[in-house]
Amino acid sequence: MSDLPLPCSSASDEQPIIAAAPAARRTRQARVTWGSRVVTVGGDAPVRVQSMTNTDTVDVIETAIQVKELAIAGSEMVRITVNTPEAAAAVPHIRDQLDRMGIDVPLVGDFHYNGHRLLADHPACAEALSKYRINPGNVGKGDKRDRQFAQMVETACRLDKAIRIGVNWGSLDQELLASLMDANAARAQPWDARQVMYQALVQSALQSAEAARDVGLDPNQIIISCKVSGVQDLISVYRALSQRCDYPLHLGLTEAGMGTKGTVASAAALSVLLQEGIGDTIRVSLTPQPGEARTQEVVVALEILQALGLRSFNPSVTACPGCGRTTSTTFQELAKQIDDFLRAQMPVWRSRYPGVEQMKVAVMGCIVNGPGESKHADIGISLPGTGEAPAAPVFIDGEKALTLRGEGIAREFQTIVEQYIERRFGTVNAAH
Repeated sequence: MSDLPLPCSSASDEQPIIAAAPAARRTRQARVTWGSRVVTVGGDAPVRVQSMTNTDTVDVIETAIQVKELAIAGSEMVRITVNTPEAAAAVPHIRDQLDRMGIDVPLVGDFHYNGHRLLADHPACAEALSKYRINPGNVGKGDKRDRQFAQMVETACRLDKAIRIGVNWGSLDQELLASLMDANAARAQPWDARQVMYQALVQSALQSAEAARDVGLDPNQIIISCKVSGVQDLISVYRALSQRCDYPLHLGLTEAGMGTKGTVASAAALSVLLQEGIGDTIRVSLTPQPGEARTQEVVVALEILQALGLRSFNPSVTACPGCGRTTSTTFQELAKQIDDFLRAQMPVWRSRYPGVEQMKVAVMGCIVNGPGESKHADIGISLPGTGEAPAAPVFIDGEKALTLRGEGIAREFQTIVEQYIERRFGTVNAAH
């Protein structure tokens, strides 16, 4: 008798395989506004994307330009550092510059240590910001902390501003942490130190939220974050946080890192949580590589949400990774050309062709998967692999439409894509 395991049972073949989908979220809904622009966070709102400038806020023009770039890239809220009286005095001028440029993205003020004074001394700054970020770990100590925290919340109440209570493990409330450590030491079976830190992060956020409500802040205007740098730490803390409150949650690793490391870490952590229905707004905190645009962090955040099927921002381009059958780089060049073209046109197309962001394009490199992938896309092309006939069949809405040949395949395919968008999405727009 063989000791090998029996083949898997086929009984389960009688049951359908359920398609994976992110879990539904159950939170309150905050409103972050500027003029007629309203960005809802939580509840039935889509998961929002935000980013932060790395300019000196005192430099009004440079900061306004970067905010504009981030907004055009897709950031729905942009946070700016407000750390000095000079920075606070610059905020209303930054807002004015943005308004003149037609950029109505809400600005979020990032306050540490002296936010109570800056908001009180610069009322125009308090008005120009749409949301305040308060870190409970550095708003003060003892009675002073409670008083200074209350001052900031009172300003938010008076001006109807949303608040993000942003706890960070790099600047955690040391008095709370020490108290929890002492209590842990008295346990018959003490927790691991990391578990105590998790508890401190969650308690700091929730206690601060309760304190804000006691001052008079509408609970629907409270957003919470508990940021850490480790992927598993972030997942652990946010799972606990989501079970203990119904406030909208802002997700993000506090220092994701550079390049591939930062991108992968952010995607790994945020995807797990978003798939579980945890998270209402996200930021990918990438350290820009030399010469890299600040907008890269927005691009990554959009890609995470689109990959999970939570939102659609740009037409999706499926491209062959290449193998020994595709020694030519033609399909790589065409895929990049089409992807760059679609992204560049999206700011115009969003208003002209509603729904275009859900379009799927395939650029494939040989006959193995090329025709099949192209049929699954709205529009696709299967380029010739090594040794294959120099012909590129084009598939539109699942059917072979024509075959391209010669030196101008890339140019001709781009024209076909443009014509398809005009025909399909332009017609929908005209009908409405």
